Amino acid sequence: MKKQHFLHRNGLSIIFLLLLFICLAAQTLTGWQEFNSELEDLQLPPIGLLAYLGSPHFFEATFENWESEFLQMGMYVVLTVKLRQWGSAESKKLEGKEEVDREPKPSPDAPWPVRKGGVWLALYKHSLSIAFFALFIISFWLHFMGSRGHFNLEQSAKGLPTESAAAYLANPKFWFESFQNWQSEFLSVASIVILSIWLRQYGSPESKPVDAPHSETGK
Repeated sequence: MKKQHFLHRNGLSIIFLLLLFICLAAQTLTGWQEFNSELEDLQLPPIGLLAYLGSPHFFEATFENWESEFLQMGMYVVLTVKLRQWGSAESKKLEGKEEVDREPKPSPDAPWPVRKGGVWLALYKHSLSIAFFALFIISFWLHFMGSRGHFNLEQSAKGLPTESAAAYLANPKFWFESFQNWQSEFLSVASIVILSIWLRQYGSPESKPVDAPHSETGK
């Protein structure tokens, strides 16, 4: 088999990472302008671009979105282990075991935790969901710190009392920011799970074959 070049083998991740950095750069520039406009309204001096990267406004805007993405993917990975959806390309078949359900067996080309066994294998069997939920917790905390910092900045500029971390956990502003993102992520997952029952995309692994019956469950 002809060995494919690096871009061919990694094109999907490269394009998505490129889109991420383009959008993150655009968010940073526009967020910086917006934050300086807010500072002007609060009669505070503007800040430079590098300073903005460490500001609560940047942390709030960035990580409130990241937390919802990692929560969405973590929940999706875990729930698709047991739950099924008739006709969906995103579901396992309604009956029987699939290749992904087989017990891991050591082999020369298996990942090292499989060859090692024991606790390493036990962790590795759930490493994808562990990683997503760990990233969610980290992003949730950074969003919380950014949101609280932004809130307290506005409070201080207006001569109003600031809130401790414990008090801010009960602030509806923080939870509004979280829930408005969480619900949109669960909507997007529900959309692909349900729409893939009847709709197709030729050539995509996220779709059933174009001529597959609607009742066919799984890819």
